[in-house]
Amino acid sequence: MAEKTHSDVKNRQCNIIGSLYGFIVAFIQNTLSSIEHGIFSLVYSFVRERKIPPATNPLLKESAVSLAQKIRTKNITAVEVVGVFINRIKEVNPIVNALVDERFEDAIKEAKKVDEFIRSDSMSAEEIKIQKPLLGVPFTAKEEIAAKGLSWTLGLISRKGRKATEDAKVLQGLKNSGAILIGLTNIPEFCCWVETRNLIFGQTSNPYNTNRSAGGSSGGEACLVSCCGSPIGLGSDSGGSIRIPAFCCGVYGHKLSGGLINTKGISCRDGTESEPHLLTSGTITKYAVDLKPSSTAIIAPEKLPLLQLDLKVDIKKLKFYYLLDPKMKHITRVDKQIRDGLKKLVTVIADTNEGGIPPQEANIPGLENVTDLFAYWAAIEDVDFPRLLTDGKGSVNLWAELPKKIFGLSNYTLPSLLMVADLKFNSPPPESWAVKATEKLKEEFMKYLDDGGVLLLPGGLTPAPYHYQPFIGLYDYIYYGLCNVLQLPATVVPIGITNNGLPIGIQVIAAQNQDRLCFAVAEYIESVIGGWVPPFSN
Repeated sequence: MAEKTHSDVKNRQCNIIGSLYGFIVAFIQNTLSSIEHGIFSLVYSFVRERKIPPATNPLLKESAVSLAQKIRTKNITAVEVVGVFINRIKEVNPIVNALVDERFEDAIKEAKKVDEFIRSDSMSAEEIKIQKPLLGVPFTAKEEIAAKGLSWTLGLISRKGRKATEDAKVLQGLKNSGAILIGLTNIPEFCCWVETRNLIFGQTSNPYNTNRSAGGSSGGEACLVSCCGSPIGLGSDSGGSIRIPAFCCGVYGHKLSGGLINTKGISCRDGTESEPHLLTSGTITKYAVDLKPSSTAIIAPEKLPLLQLDLKVDIKKLKFYYLLDPKMKHITRVDKQIRDGLKKLVTVIADTNEGGIPPQEANIPGLENVTDLFAYWAAIEDVDFPRLLTDGKGSVNLWAELPKKIFGLSNYTLPSLLMVADLKFNSPPPESWAVKATEKLKEEFMKYLDDGGVLLLPGGLTPAPYHYQPFIGLYDYIYYGLCNVLQLPATVVPIGITNNGLPIGIQVIAAQNQDRLCFAVAEYIESVIGGWVPPFSN
C-alpha cells in the first residue's frame, strides 16, 4: 500500500472536522427548533416595532405595466411617477434602511427626457410598448450589481467608497427597456447570507415587522418593493438570493433559468464564466404581471428565442404537482402555516381550474442529496472567497479574525467568517458522484416537469425570522439552492398572511427555459387567491 501523503492526511482531518461541524450544526438546529422562536420572541418583545406609513398616492400601488401604459399614452408623466417613488423612498427608508445609494436628480432629468420624447410623437404608443415596454418606469437594483457612478462595495469594508465604472449587463438591459434607475439597495456582506446586514450600511428590516429579517441577499430590494418604494427590483440569485427576501417580504421574485444572462458586472463576475454555474438574475415585483416584461429585459438577447415568452400558456392544460415538505439534510422542517397555505392553494386550484387537471402530490427521491450537491457546484466555481473578502489584498485568516470578532474588532461579518470555516473544514463530494447524482435528481424532476408540468413547493421554511434567528438554521438556504443546482426557473408567489401578520408564499418551478410557465402560473394564482398584501394600513 502506498504511503499516505501529507495532503491525504490533511484532507482526512478536514473531512472529520467537517463532519463534526455538520453534526454540531444539526444537533443545535434540531435541539433548539422547539424553543428558539420563544427565546427570540421574548428578546424582541423589548424592542419597539416601527410601522410603515400608508402609501397615500395611488400610483405607488400600481403595477409597472400599468404605469408604463399611462406614461406612453400621456395620462401621466414620467417625471410625476419617478418623483412619487423618490418621495416614498425618503418616507420609508429611515424606517427599514433599504436604499444605500441614490441618483434622484439624474433620474428626474432622465424622466424629463422621456416626457419630451413622448410629447414629440416621433413614435406611437404601440411602437413604444414594443421597443421600450418599461419607458419611464423607475427601478432599483441591489448594490452587488454594478451601476456606473454608484456604490459598488459589495458590503465589504475593504471596498468602502468603491464606485462602479460601468453598468452591469443586466442593469443595462432594464435601462434599454426604458426603465429609469433611481437607486441601489442593501445587501449582506458579499451577498453570502440570508439576512441583509453589513458593516458599511447596517441592517435592513422587514416591512411587515421591523424586528424581523427582510431576507437576503436581495433583502433591500424586496423590502423596498413591498414598501412601494420601487415598482421593480433587480436582483441576483445563486442560492435563493431573490426568492428568500421575496418570500420574507410578501412579494414576487423570479429566478431565471440557468444560463440566460450575461453575468458581467454582478459581484466580481466578468461574464466569461463557463456554464453551468449557480448564479443567475431575476426581478422582484409587487404584481405577477410585471415579472415577464422585467425579466425579458435582462435576458441576453441571443437567449430569448429559447424561451418562447410570447407563446400563450393554457392553464387548463398544465399539470400541477406539489410537494408539501421536501426533506433535505440539515434543513429545517417546513412550518405548518406554510404547509397549510400550500394545501389551501392546491384545493383552490382544483376548484377553480375548471376542466383542468387536478393537482397531484409529487414524490421525488434524491432530495436528501441537495446539501452535498450544492456544496460541489459551489466549489467548482473556483471562487477564492477568503481572498475576495479582502478585495484581493490578502486572504482572511480565520484564526486571527474569530478572536477579533468576539471583541467587535473584525472587519468581517459573522456569516462571512462561518463561510470561511465551512470552506476550510468541509470538502465537496467527489465529481464522479456529484455529476451523476445531479443528473439523476434532474431526471426525477423532469418526470413531473416534462410536457407542461409545474411543481409547487413551499416558498420558504418558516415565515420571516427575527433578526439573527437564521443562525440557528445555518444550512436552510440550501433549500433554495436546489433550483440553482438543477438550473431550473423558480418564482416565489405570495399567498397570504400568517396569524401574526407575516407573509407566506410558495415557489412555482418549471423545466429549464420554461420560465413562461412560472409567469403564467404566478398570474393565475394571483387571480384566484390574491397576491401582495401591503405591509401597512390603508
